[in-house]
Amino acid sequence: MRLLHVMIRTGNLERSIAFYTDVLGMRLLRRQDYPAGRFTLAFVGYGDEDAHTAIELTYNWDVTGYEPGTAFGHLAIEVDDVYQAVEDIRRKGGRIVREAGPMQGGTTVIAFVEDPDGYRIELIGRKTA
Repeated sequence: MRLLHVMIRTGNLERSIAFYTDVLGMRLLRRQDYPAGRFTLAFVGYGDEDAHTAIELTYNWDVTGYEPGTAFGHLAIEVDDVYQAVEDIRRKGGRIVREAGPMQGGTTVIAFVEDPDGYRIELIGRKTA
C-alpha cells in the first residue's frame, strides 16, 4: 500500500495552482474539468504520481471559499534548509505563519506557511545521519 494523494478544496483554482507551483515548487501533474458535476480536479506534486504522493486541489465551480475547520491539521513538506525555504517562500509572496526555528520542546527545525485558502503547510528540516 501507499498514500496516493490528499485532497483539499479551493475557492480559486488558478490562485492555488500558482501557489503550489510557483511558491512551493511543485508541478501541475494533471487537471480535469467535470462539467456534469460542476467541479475541476487539479493534481500537484513533486514527482510523477506513479511513485510520489500528490495533492488533489478540488474546485467546486459554485463555491468561492472554504473554512479549513478545526479537524484539519496541516500538510508537511521536508526541505533541506527550513530557514532558506522560508526566505524563498516569503520572496515569492507566500504567507509565513510561524518563522523557522526549533519545534517546541525539541530540536527539529520547522516553520509553517499558509496557502491562499488558509491551509497550513509545515516545513520540516531534512534529518541528517
